[in-house]
Amino acid sequence: MSVGPPAAGAAATPRSLSVVAVTGGVSFPSTTRALTDLLLDKTVARLTAAGVQVDARTIEVRDHAQDVATATVIGMRSEELELALKTAEQADLLIVATPVFRGSYSGIFKSFFDLVDSLSMVDKPVLLAATGGTARHTLVIDQALRPLFAFMGDLIVPTGVFASKEDWTIELFPMPWLDERAERAVGQLVRFADLPAPG
Repeated sequence: MSVGPPAAGAAATPRSLSVVAVTGGVSFPSTTRALTDLLLDKTVARLTAAGVQVDARTIEVRDHAQDVATATVIGMRSEELELALKTAEQADLLIVATPVFRGSYSGIFKSFFDLVDSLSMVDKPVLLAATGGTARHTLVIDQALRPLFAFMGDLIVPTGVFASKEDWTIELFPMPWLDERAERAVGQLVRFADLPAPG
């Protein structure tokens, strides 16, 4: 798999990649959704510039909160939840973001990924992101998110993206330093798409 131009003599059929963002934000407006939108838009822009056709989707975990709880307790999944889980499982590239609750990811975010087929996550490139009230929560990416996705066998982008209130303008536009970190992380995620498929 390569996002570069096709080799000489190769068929000029454009590649297609599925990029899915999973956001665990619960408020409205949500800075967590703003962060996933920022990262998703940058990923789509980079891939499109490289000639890749992109199917970009966002999953709002809060929209499935009741179904996630029901599936967790009694094992029954709604069609809507099943579709959301399949969308995440079948993504070529995954962007995930959660608000910080009690120093870790939100419960509904964790419960959603508890229901994901872990085998589908093996070797899947994933970009980790989080939002919090202050920069004191920055380590949530390395202390909570990274172990979770490492357990599932994902290929985790080295650069995580954390955003606190100080990283946004009043209109929820990213400050320059947040935009720069997002660019770096997205660049690494897109480079992961160059890795050959297993087998």
